[in-house]
Amino acid sequence: MNRNIKLKGQLKTYMQWPIMLTGLLVIMNAGIYIADVKAGMIMSVFTIIYALIALMLYIYDRPLLLTELISFATQYGQVQKKLLNELAIPYALMDQTGKLIWMNKEFCAVVNKEKNCNKTITAIFPEITKSSIPADKDECSVLIQYNARDYRADLKKIPMENMTGANSIIDIAEEENYLVAIYLFDNTEINRYIRENREEKLMAGLFYIDNYDEALESVEEVRRSLLIALVDRKINKFTTNMEGIVKKIEKDKYFIILKQKYLSQLQTSKFAILDEVKTVNIGNEMAITLSIGLGTNGATYGQNYDYARTAIDLALARGGDQAIIKDAEKLYYYGGKGKQVEKNTRVKARVKAHALRELMESKDKVVVMGHKIGDVDSFGASIGIYRAAKTLNKRAYIVINDITSSVRSMMEGFENKEEYESDMFINSDEAKEIVDANTVVVVVDVNRPSFTECRDLLNMTKTIVVLDHHRHSGETIENAVLSYIETYASSTCEMVAEILQYFDDGLKIRGMEADRIYAGIMIDTNNFMSKTGVRTFEAAAYLRRCGADVTRVRKMFRNDMESYKARAEAVRQAEVYRNDFAISVCPAWDIESPTVVGAQAANELLNIIGIKASVVLTAYNQKIYISARSIDEINVQLIMERIGGGGHMTVAGAQLENCTIEEAKVIVKVTIDKMIEEGDL
Repeated sequence: MNRNIKLKGQLKTYMQWPIMLTGLLVIMNAGIYIADVKAGMIMSVFTIIYALIALMLYIYDRPLLLTELISFATQYGQVQKKLLNELAIPYALMDQTGKLIWMNKEFCAVVNKEKNCNKTITAIFPEITKSSIPADKDECSVLIQYNARDYRADLKKIPMENMTGANSIIDIAEEENYLVAIYLFDNTEINRYIRENREEKLMAGLFYIDNYDEALESVEEVRRSLLIALVDRKINKFTTNMEGIVKKIEKDKYFIILKQKYLSQLQTSKFAILDEVKTVNIGNEMAITLSIGLGTNGATYGQNYDYARTAIDLALARGGDQAIIKDAEKLYYYGGKGKQVEKNTRVKARVKAHALRELMESKDKVVVMGHKIGDVDSFGASIGIYRAAKTLNKRAYIVINDITSSVRSMMEGFENKEEYESDMFINSDEAKEIVDANTVVVVVDVNRPSFTECRDLLNMTKTIVVLDHHRHSGETIENAVLSYIETYASSTCEMVAEILQYFDDGLKIRGMEADRIYAGIMIDTNNFMSKTGVRTFEAAAYLRRCGADVTRVRKMFRNDMESYKARAEAVRQAEVYRNDFAISVCPAWDIESPTVVGAQAANELLNIIGIKASVVLTAYNQKIYISARSIDEINVQLIMERIGGGGHMTVAGAQLENCTIEEAKVIVKVTIDKMIEEGDL
């Protein structure tokens, strides 16, 4: 240690001055020798004596001086240490491994430990891990909780060279070590105020009764007022229990205000009010269902109300019987397990048909497009809109890029026919050259921009129409001037068939066109066995009157031998998961449209006793396509939404990228497990 301690700076120079002055005396002594030898000899004696005394003082007094200097430095350090020890902020030092070296009084009081506590910081604060201790960076902050209080721990790296570099008295040998200082700041009160402020904020909510008229019609007239009174009571009790305010704004609509602190309670209970309202029964054959929209975390209360409006519109578009929370840009879905209620009235279809006609009459061209890898439903709906446009003598085009085997057989009838233009079917590049401000773009069988055949078309005109039967998701076509989305409809072809009946008195569908629209209904209803209602059969009857032939439709659905074998192989290799789910993989082989075969295999698996839902995965074009089907007990649309897809309660799908078939299968299983644990299935 003594060898490593050296004087430096001005003090070192001051101590060496007597020795340096000896050299000056020697030079002067030489000059005196030249002037007088005797005087020079006398001067030499005094010079030697001076040099010896100076050297002796430098050698023997240096340790004493260093001792005094170190004593002073120690006393100075003790003052600093005392100041740190009495510091009001909890402060401690630890080595690079996280082991505590020293703590001041406040720190000891916080952790309730002695100063010589031989523990690591992680043992006291688990949030401060070894990886969070500064090494490459100079400082960082970690939020921790200890003894029911909130702290912000600021950790700062202190290299050893910084601790000694400012010392201008002594020089300690440099070592490659560092210490870490930790400061604790108590944020408990601040966090409490922030939390209270957030919890006291108000949320806006809208409650709509989905089937008000239908439920009243199912009960005796004298009991109708009682039925509504019981529903009002349920909603009032629900709101009162949460210190909220409810105001009935229409016969079937309520506006509520709740505090933010009850949001977590609502999410935990998964909006139990949805099920409670269904228990109201005084002889009504149809259970009451609610749709709920909540808006929260807006910049103003008005913005919260706008969020609630957006949420309730989305809940209704998804079929009702569910709650949706719009938290700024995020959406949270709850419920939606029930089957959509079919509306017997066609008033909406008539209104939409007239609106569509007015839009088409105001433009010169009509461009129709469905979703990527178009299926029979999107193609049939496109043909229906094409016929409507031609009735008004408008130029009409159908955008289709990837032609699947099922669609190819339907397209063949329109090729090389005099009554149909040669450019009836175009691809995306051709569509971009056609679409302008004087064009109506009609999107069918899809309401998500990223799933359309050509997303760019949506930005090339302001006149966009959306016709779809799938539930809304977080991604929607927002700039549509006309949006007709009915989730209760079996297919988009059913919706188009209804629109065509009210579109124009002179509209006549040709037999070949009626075949395609009829085929779309058949495919999406699995030969009228699922998701069919009164209006489904009425639409089919209308198409039959227009000349649709079931035999011709059946011939179009026939598969080649390879596709049939692939479907049979998918059924053969199916795995029964959790007793209710059939999960399988459809082999791609050399078949033209493996995704279509995968969907067919999913339908086939539902014919097995005990299977409530089926999921078939297909690898195609470097993606994993998932087809999910169910009969009525399980909502596969909720499962597919978790994976990033969507659809209906009984028919849904999703697409996965950058993963293998096995990884996709694991994702499906994990999603099912998690939803069962959370009670969503």
